[in-house]
Amino acid sequence: MRNDLVQESWDRIDAWLREHAPRTFATLRPPAEHEEIAAAEEELGVIFPPDLVASLLRHNGALDGAEAFRFSTHDRLLGTSEIVEDTRWMRDIAEDLDDLDEEEAATYWIDGYLKFGSYEVTADGLTIDCRRGRDSYGAIGRFFDETGTDFGRADSLGGYLKELADQLESGQAGGAVTFNGRLFWEWVMPPGPDWGSDDDPLPGPAEQLPELDLSCSPADVLPVGSLDSLEELGALLALLPREQVAEAARKQLRRVAVETGLNKYPEVKSALDALERGEAPPHPEQAGPLALRLRSVIVQADTHRDSPRRWAAEKMVHGIWGSPYRSVCESASIRGRLIVQWRADLHADLGNPPLPPIPDDHFWGTLRNPAIDSSRHAAQYGQGQG
Repeated sequence: MRNDLVQESWDRIDAWLREHAPRTFATLRPPAEHEEIAAAEEELGVIFPPDLVASLLRHNGALDGAEAFRFSTHDRLLGTSEIVEDTRWMRDIAEDLDDLDEEEAATYWIDGYLKFGSYEVTADGLTIDCRRGRDSYGAIGRFFDETGTDFGRADSLGGYLKELADQLESGQAGGAVTFNGRLFWEWVMPPGPDWGSDDDPLPGPAEQLPELDLSCSPADVLPVGSLDSLEELGALLALLPREQVAEAARKQLRRVAVETGLNKYPEVKSALDALERGEAPPHPEQAGPLALRLRSVIVQADTHRDSPRRWAAEKMVHGIWGSPYRSVCESASIRGRLIVQWRADLHADLGNPPLPPIPDDHFWGTLRNPAIDSSRHAAQYGQGQG
């Protein structure tokens, strides 16, 4: 019966991915061989739960890389050989923790656990209990490097895959977002209560306020790392003409202002209106009306524990007086906490041109854009070519 649930769940997952995220679907590997699974069991000295066997016989993990199929925990599905490798690594880690007593060791990692999903950046990942004869046999948990293994995710892998299929079919409500043929898991901060008014008076000169970083300039050079995190959208930004990026920066800045409540203030709205008309902003100064408004908002946002509005007030400076490349990256960072479809919005603001591949070291090493500092990649690429 459980094997049927595994197959039914993968049927639903595969069908959804084929339709909505074909690039992610393409990373799922073909079935494992029975002999490979048996060899893994013998090497690790455990019997895989039937659900895990059934899943491996459907997909022997997912290919590595940015496009890889990942669970909602952002863990990549591991194949049979990777399960062996990661599980052996976890056993080695556990053996080095001599200061743990028996009870602590059991909640951290024991030989009866397997890792079948890997976060990859850290040792974290999805686990399954392979201790036969226990009620927990086949149960799903997750390992956290700092706290150990926490079970209770699902009673079986079949049940866990069913929950995943439900999430996908719920779309954005379940955290499943698609862009450019790929699956992303996105959750945003719940909106807090609104506060502030368009007729709030500006603070007086004697009021103690945090100062803004007004050292930015439109000529500032952006490090590659800021764009690299945007993947194919970052590559697109690096390739488009500066004016096209500046237009997108203005649109993104307006979105941030509206979504965080900054647009209600006349000083902010007036500055954004002027930018959209192509007017040069006034020289930045801490005592100017716009700066006073932003400084005041930062203080009030701290009082209301409104992090997005504080971030928006701090970064508005860079959007108005700084590099459009930096502004786009910062707007994307803020909107990623607020809007699940921020990628599609950014692509639209850039004019919906064809997207390049996800950039690699060769892309950044051969990039020649004076607004972007790719010197380290260029040096490494040059050494590789030499």
